[in-house]
Amino acid sequence: MTLTPERKPVTTRADDERFMARAIEISRRHLGLTDTNPSVGCVLVKDGEIIAEAVTAIGGRPHAERQALDIAGEAARGATAYVTLEPCSHFGRTPPCANALVDFGVARVVVAADDPDERVSGRGYQILRDAGIAVETGLLRADSERALAGYLTRQLKNRPHVILKIAVSSDGMIGRRGEGQVAITGPESRQAVHELRAHCDAILVGIGTAMTDDPELTVRIAGLEYRSPVRIVMDRRLALPVGSKLVQTARDVATLVGVIDSAGEESTTQKRKQLEAAGVEIIETSDIRNFLSILVERGMSELLVEGGARIAKSFLDAGLVDRILLFESPVIIGEGGLESPITRADIPEEFTFFGETAYGPDRCFEFERPL
Repeated sequence: MTLTPERKPVTTRADDERFMARAIEISRRHLGLTDTNPSVGCVLVKDGEIIAEAVTAIGGRPHAERQALDIAGEAARGATAYVTLEPCSHFGRTPPCANALVDFGVARVVVAADDPDERVSGRGYQILRDAGIAVETGLLRADSERALAGYLTRQLKNRPHVILKIAVSSDGMIGRRGEGQVAITGPESRQAVHELRAHCDAILVGIGTAMTDDPELTVRIAGLEYRSPVRIVMDRRLALPVGSKLVQTARDVATLVGVIDSAGEESTTQKRKQLEAAGVEIIETSDIRNFLSILVERGMSELLVEGGARIAKSFLDAGLVDRILLFESPVIIGEGGLESPITRADIPEEFTFFGETAYGPDRCFEFERPL
């Protein structure tokens, strides 16, 4: 039986922002863990006090609103729900969250970001308003959209949200020719990068980086190793060595090789068999955009591009980078250095400076462009 909502609760703008900020904070807990569903936060407030809060469950179900309502129970009647994304309105494995908010008698719903999914867009709001629930939208929209960037980019652009991470020395270099991996940033920065990897669905490098550095591209934080992303190497000629760490561990951590505009040489046939026998999956496609669409079809929402210079430039030139993390180090590479494809002085104009974070002696400068 549907409960009749009480009169609209009275709160100040400051109260609303505080509770929505809490919902956004909660939403970040399960980033990268909710499959193709967005990681949404929901906070239920009554008489100025939080009575329940929840985030979309690992795997994507149940949704945040449903969990918070179940926690609050009868107390939800007359409450205000702060939700980071428009409540769903379509029937899936469970009834819509918009209907659940109605059934529990919530009096007011405050939403940060609209859902572009055509099954939801505007319909969730209409269900609530038709039931006499006060609906307010757009509160802390930008902050919520940042937390939901992977989901929103996938919905709006049919590709993952692309984060380009580059570590640059004080003289503008990303490495030294012929020396493999060169430690540019310190342990604090490397810890931050591993935490970032844990929130991403996939990590991508070019074949040059894969061959020169022989990286693992895993999450090396105690207790979070299981959150290592899918590893991708862009490798037009299937040059990835069978003895590389990526190939040797392909059965432990999913590893893909992206072949774009392949030369189609017969000489790669035997190499293909060797890589596939080791557990590497090979995906052929015509261009980067199509490759990213394939990743979306596989449910990937966040892609971290880590190297090297050529692959970074190709993503930048194609307009496929959404966020740039530029780690600057006091280290000097000097003679024989590999020049960075981008520095703070030549960030594309469509990007906006978002902030700066210190990691030991290093500084990370963050730039974003609109969705």
